[in-house]
Amino acid sequence: MTTAQLCLLVACLLPVSCAWVAKAGAFGLKDNHDPRAWLARQDGWRARANAAQANGFEALPLFIAGLFVAHQHQAPQATVDMLALAFVAARVAYIGLYLADWAALRSVAWVAAVAAALGLFFAG
Repeated sequence: MTTAQLCLLVACLLPVSCAWVAKAGAFGLKDNHDPRAWLARQDGWRARANAAQANGFEALPLFIAGLFVAHQHQAPQATVDMLALAFVAARVAYIGLYLADWAALRSVAWVAAVAAALGLFFAG
């Protein structure tokens, strides 16, 4: 497994981890009948974790497509790995900044992740 492939797996699990954070310690089996309504009623860091989850799923297609194009163009693996690591690092920072409610820095992390994903399209 290449570093980029491992990053893809991590990127796919990041939104799931945000859902876990949003529900941690407060979500019970009785809430599982309508978990989206339960999450919609949350505020503060739980609501931000849920929003980070949604944004994580929104970010995945660009990253996946970028990896696909880089592979098609036989881009140097070291470059692909570096861009994939940058994407994951920016997404992890994004989640942390979202939870901390640091909106301006969160936007910087979002731009960094998009730039890394776009870089994959031109890596080859």
